[in-house]
Amino acid sequence: MAAMVLIASTALFVGACTQHIAKDPLPWSDAQQLVLVTTADWSATDATLRTYARDGDGWREVGAATPVTVGRAGSAWGLGLHPAQDKGPQKREGDGRAPAGVFRIGSAFGYAESADTALPYAAMHASSYCMDVVGSPLYNRIVDAREVGAAAVAGSTEPMRLDLRTPGDQRYKLGFVIEHNVDGKPGAGSCIFAHLWKAPGETTAGCTAMAEPAMQRLYGWLRPDSKAVFVLLPESEHARLKAPWHLPF
Repeated sequence: MAAMVLIASTALFVGACTQHIAKDPLPWSDAQQLVLVTTADWSATDATLRTYARDGDGWREVGAATPVTVGRAGSAWGLGLHPAQDKGPQKREGDGRAPAGVFRIGSAFGYAESADTALPYAAMHASSYCMDVVGSPLYNRIVDAREVGAAAVAGSTEPMRLDLRTPGDQRYKLGFVIEHNVDGKPGAGSCIFAHLWKAPGETTAGCTAMAEPAMQRLYGWLRPDSKAVFVLLPESEHARLKAPWHLPF
């Protein structure tokens, strides 16, 4: 689910895990905050989320690791800040996989008119949809039918007020955009978010889901000026890439 790329508290304990970061420029070398999600392999649906802040030339772990879930079919290489990877599955629309790689963190969204976060925040309404229709010129964007017209959102399977479709559905009560496929390449996957899970351990259609306290922690910690990135990788790919990509853990 997420590329809402165009919708438009506590202090956390600092751990002792510091990793060296090389000086070579990377598209995310300006990031001051990093969210890392690792899975056992490409097919795994359970994952672990860790958060890091830049500490001089290293990354320092902030807060405790937390369990999350990803796509019902696991993960696959997405389109983000990282170089294209030709080994491993590739993210496609409707494949049930969460995009792997390095991505900017975009705007927050939710059911309430405002939220306790420094991130840019957009309130979702009954007319809010994320466009997962491959042939649409609005593909991979969150739009408001009141602005673009009812015909423009026809066929979308991503209403952003899930609670108005299924009473009690809190998955999009709090969330933020993972900026996968920001250019809207047709069929490469759309609407990728971090959001609340429906029940502990329940998988998604391609997003990363977690308990509400974990999301509230991210809401309180993430800052728009930090140029934060979201990194999702199977453990084997993380081990292979953490040195050249200057990743923590």
